[in-house]
Amino acid sequence: MAAARLDTRLPDSLAKARDKIEKMALDHGLDPFQTVFCMVDYRQMNQIASYGGFPTRYPHWRHGMEYDRLSKSYTFGMHRIYELVINNDPCYAFLLEANSELINRLVIAHVYGHSDFFKHNMAFAETNRKMMDEMANHATQVRRSIDRHGLERVETFIDVCLSVENLIDPHGLFFARGRGSNEPPPEADDTGGVRRLPAKGYMEEFVNPPDFMKEQARKAAELQAKDRRFPERPRKDVLSFVLEHAPLEEWQQEILEAVRDEAYYFVPQRQTKIMNEGWATFWHSRMMTEQVLDDAELFDYCDVHAGTLATPPGGINPYKIGVELFRDIRERWDRGMFGAEFEACDDSTERLHWDTGAGQGLEKIFEVRRLHTDVTFIDTFFTKDFCERQRLYTYEFNPRSGRYEIDTRDFEAVKEKLVTQLSNSGNPEILVVDGNFRNRGELYLKHRFLGVELRYDHAVETLRNLCALWKRPVRLETCVDGKLKLLGHDGSDFSEEELEASDYEL
Repeated sequence: MAAARLDTRLPDSLAKARDKIEKMALDHGLDPFQTVFCMVDYRQMNQIASYGGFPTRYPHWRHGMEYDRLSKSYTFGMHRIYELVINNDPCYAFLLEANSELINRLVIAHVYGHSDFFKHNMAFAETNRKMMDEMANHATQVRRSIDRHGLERVETFIDVCLSVENLIDPHGLFFARGRGSNEPPPEADDTGGVRRLPAKGYMEEFVNPPDFMKEQARKAAELQAKDRRFPERPRKDVLSFVLEHAPLEEWQQEILEAVRDEAYYFVPQRQTKIMNEGWATFWHSRMMTEQVLDDAELFDYCDVHAGTLATPPGGINPYKIGVELFRDIRERWDRGMFGAEFEACDDSTERLHWDTGAGQGLEKIFEVRRLHTDVTFIDTFFTKDFCERQRLYTYEFNPRSGRYEIDTRDFEAVKEKLVTQLSNSGNPEILVVDGNFRNRGELYLKHRFLGVELRYDHAVETLRNLCALWKRPVRLETCVDGKLKLLGHDGSDFSEEELEASDYEL
């Protein structure tokens, strides 16, 4: 697919609405990036969506397959993309020309909420704010590699890289992502750290003979090298370790590094999906109902807005739970429903009518927008009262009925399950613990087991593809059916063995 051409011209009426909504957003205290709106048709919108929200991306069959899926879904009326917005400076957003002006005004108000969130939420603080340019550079690198090494070889390698793109440290944006813990330790002194016996100066060479001290230092260094692990500490960023130590060709390193950079760019969006959509929905609903809508447009707006917040049975709609939680926080802090005195009150009637007139709601939600991700957002502000008002519950598959059914409405169980699903964006936590396992250059990984087992088929294919990058066998320690197992792949065969105990403590 060719890169989408961006048309930043808007119809006069929509341009006036954009200026009005931008002023309203600033008046409400939002501080978005400069935001550029582009009008596109449904083909361009589907193309940009298939590229992950960017007009340009490296060529790969996955993007074409996603474009085909989106196009068919749109043709049969199964979906419509209302908005796409990019965390960039300036921020780019795309409006669908087939949408009514009312919907596009709603989208503009929604986008300013996203743009403010991108700019101020801590999870996005270290992201690349010129990612549109970076994506174009990655596309150029890949096309150059295709010209030199052939489409099939490059595309097959990209397939391998994409299959392991989630093996990064989700908090790695806030730390140096270089060699880090693999840097060699400072050189020891000439004694290698061997303890000298106390002696007066004139007796030093007799009590601590130089030849003997050097021999002891040599033995200590050999023992230290044997015992020292590589890496010295477990590494969450598996891809960085592979980039540093796998025998990759230069073009392969470029592509793997591009895939890793893009994976890091998208991490904060996965970490803040509920908050980001909730924040944007909070502000678009406020601006639309208070200042933007004409009386005749109210019912049409409510129809679209209700569709946005609709939640299927047993599902989680990030727009719905996000906006309701922000509204709940604002109300609680406006009424003073926080702190030791409120928490100590056990009278349900008194709690229901509690109101100290604190008036700190807006200040609090701006603070929350800045400091939290979805996990801490839910963990801190998801209360029992909120859970009951929203009628949230957990559900499980019942093999007897062949349906998913309500498992429990217990608040603690609902909250625990929600936090678990959000932790690490739902991905298993895999760490590198040994890059020279059995002294044979094998890569040893460990799954930090938190009660949820790996999908076996995914584990097999992940090991196969890591082996293709590492060029040596790869092992993975995990838990299967309550037993400690060591899974492995040597590039052609998969293996599994039971372990009595782990040699690698995390």
